[in-house]
Amino acid sequence: MSAQLDDITRFRPMRPADLEQVVALEESLYTHPWTHGNFADSLHAGYSCWTLDRAGVVVGYGVLMLGPDEAHLLNLSIGAKMQRRGYGRMLLAHFMGVARESGARSIFLEVRPSNLVARDLYRRDGFREIGLRRGYYPARFGREDAIVMAREL
Repeated sequence: MSAQLDDITRFRPMRPADLEQVVALEESLYTHPWTHGNFADSLHAGYSCWTLDRAGVVVGYGVLMLGPDEAHLLNLSIGAKMQRRGYGRMLLAHFMGVARESGARSIFLEVRPSNLVARDLYRRDGFREIGLRRGYYPARFGREDAIVMAREL
């Protein structure tokens, strides 16, 4: 991660005013995106929702559900134009820090088997595959499994 990258980006808690940008990014990335309601419900439920801003524009976002001893990363996304520049790694590291600070000892997530870029990111950051949820995700033609991954903090 370069100092220049850090100088032009910042993390901040997601706000209802961000949802238009967040949903637009989400819809541009996924065939079955989270809805405005999904993000609004996450904010209302008190989940740890963050954006990654670059020059005042949301370039990434994520949602983390915190429990007593563990955390569950529900969504971590970087806009297509900003991918492969280290932002995903930055956002993942941020969420792991949030989880640690809350007292979590481990963090879990699900990822599509077809999302090779995300799987590689998680593996490089110490996540390991611990299970499979059959038919977890809606897909263009039916359903897609989810690989469950975990990492000790």
